[in-house]
Amino acid sequence: MKKSQFQWTPGAESAFREMKDCLIRLPTLTAPVKGKPLVLYLSGSDKAVGAVLLIDRQGVQTPVYYVSRTLNDPETWYAITEKLVLALIHASRHLCTYFANHVIHVLTNYNIGNILARPEISGILAKWAIELGDHNVVFIPRPAIKGQVLADFMTEVPDDKDRECKAMEKAKRQHTKEPWLLYTDGASNEDGAGTGLRLLSPDKHEFTYAIRLDFKSTNNEAEYEAFLAGLRLAIKMGVKHIEAHVDSMLVAGQINGQYNAKGDIMALYLDQAKTLLQKFYSYKVHHINWSENKPADALSKLASTSFQHLAKDVVGA
Repeated sequence: MKKSQFQWTPGAESAFREMKDCLIRLPTLTAPVKGKPLVLYLSGSDKAVGAVLLIDRQGVQTPVYYVSRTLNDPETWYAITEKLVLALIHASRHLCTYFANHVIHVLTNYNIGNILARPEISGILAKWAIELGDHNVVFIPRPAIKGQVLADFMTEVPDDKDRECKAMEKAKRQHTKEPWLLYTDGASNEDGAGTGLRLLSPDKHEFTYAIRLDFKSTNNEAEYEAFLAGLRLAIKMGVKHIEAHVDSMLVAGQINGQYNAKGDIMALYLDQAKTLLQKFYSYKVHHINWSENKPADALSKLASTSFQHLAKDVVGA
């Protein structure tokens, strides 16, 4: 049996050399040295976040590992600093062995360390700060962009598996029509008027707002303003199914057709509310007791309170 022989052609040999040169220039993943600090670059875009873990050996940064993930709908609204902290959290969870056994130098020009150290932070940032407290993370101003190029690349080209999971989760939400939850409240007093609202996604992300109204309004008008503001926010965020909870029996009753809108102003508010509700695939409006709406109530009272007297005291001092 004759052995087949392969003959190199000039074109094949040239192509082989080009491929060899390309492979040589590719970043080589390497194992870190025990006890030595590691370098981490973070990146965030409109659709994804990523992180590249490297080891610095004699001024040469060599990749150890890289991770990325696409953002869900609520996360796309995060500020850039929140996205970068999310990238750090994602890296710490997936690279927990490295984080547990090494000091991690996070090179970034954003004041992430100062933000996480503030005593007044709350919500998701507070939870992330507590979680990161288990690791030895040091934030350092970024001197170079070698590793940052890789981090940016990972956010532009997220893992196929992550993209597939994202698509499956989105399809599942659309199939089940799981609604977002909206809680609103309005307050009016002699100081002014304000609204408070909470918008909760199906995966428990929460968005809270306190809005001061720059015009005189009755309590019923403030309740409608809060409800309309919540609907506009949900529409802007791409929500398709919503379940609203209001502690105003008047607002809930008029929208559900149980009460008639008396007066031109109430009729206009009702008409605007129905127009906005038509932008959702499905919606429900429930009347709830005040005790079930305390967070939104507190936000509305905060927004309706005037602090002008405090400003005068400070100036006077």
